[in-house]
Amino acid sequence: MRRILAVFEPFVLALLGTVVLASVLPVRGTAVPLFEAITTAGIVLLFFLHGAKLSREAILDGARNWRLHVTVLATSFVLFPLLGLGLVSLPLPMLDGPMAAGLLFLTLLPSTVQSSIAFTAIARGNVAAAVCSASFSNLIGIFTTPALVALLMTLPGGSAGVSLGSIETIALQLLLPFLLGHALRPWIGGFVSRRKKLVTMVDRGSILLVVYAAFSAAVVEGLWQRVSGETLALLLVLCCALLGLILALTWALGRLFGFRREDAIVLLFCGSKKSLASGVPMAGVLFPAAQVGAVILPLMLFHQIQLIACAVIARRYAQDETAD
Repeated sequence: MRRILAVFEPFVLALLGTVVLASVLPVRGTAVPLFEAITTAGIVLLFFLHGAKLSREAILDGARNWRLHVTVLATSFVLFPLLGLGLVSLPLPMLDGPMAAGLLFLTLLPSTVQSSIAFTAIARGNVAAAVCSASFSNLIGIFTTPALVALLMTLPGGSAGVSLGSIETIALQLLLPFLLGHALRPWIGGFVSRRKKLVTMVDRGSILLVVYAAFSAAVVEGLWQRVSGETLALLLVLCCALLGLILALTWALGRLFGFRREDAIVLLFCGSKKSLASGVPMAGVLFPAAQVGAVILPLMLFHQIQLIACAVIARRYAQDETAD
């Protein structure tokens, strides 16, 4: 557990520091277009590198364990959204439109990649299958998440969550860089694989840029005047309840479908996680700038809770395996 916390603690602190900085010194006026351009460049580079990292061999190998991967995808894009719809239908007056939208939005996102694989490895699970499942989830999520937003979410004012302009932005900022990076993998794949620290810096740096821009816009529009301590506490409770439910359901599905222990661990971790790396850039594309800060707040809370909970669970699995 200490190894996991040591890996993620600096980034968690950086996220919190970014929110504080945006609250004290938000981007305003003429600096906004410049910062938006820098943020867009970071997102494009992020998805380009993700495309370059995904090998075709992983896709082919993963297709062989299709029952596991279909179950992970169904958990991420069917079961999770159903739970999200149930949460936002609760009569909770403290949650306004953007905050409730954020709760639902986080349930529509793909799984994480790095942490899902890391926790699977610690728990002595099927690491190769975890790589495939997490990669498939992120690849499919580029198409599926915007489609689910359009189907299940309506923004204040009655407009659909995905407009023609949003689709164009997704294609240009997310899908096209991803496909280009994957097409260039035979030439740059080795370079990217050898520069893991650089990729991590781009990954996390892009997230911090988007978080800063999102919270800057939200602070300018009065986010912290609308979000009370009671609302934050309620969000925390709902995120904990959501994670507890999905962990119990993925564990139960692993037993119901008769998966081997190693594959059940993959379902538990890949099926219960939601990607901050994908969610923050997508929120910046799919929602109005003034709403993004409130929309991603539930996702940021859920992200920290899932890391802590899954670290404890992975360590417990590892101890049980050693005892056997």
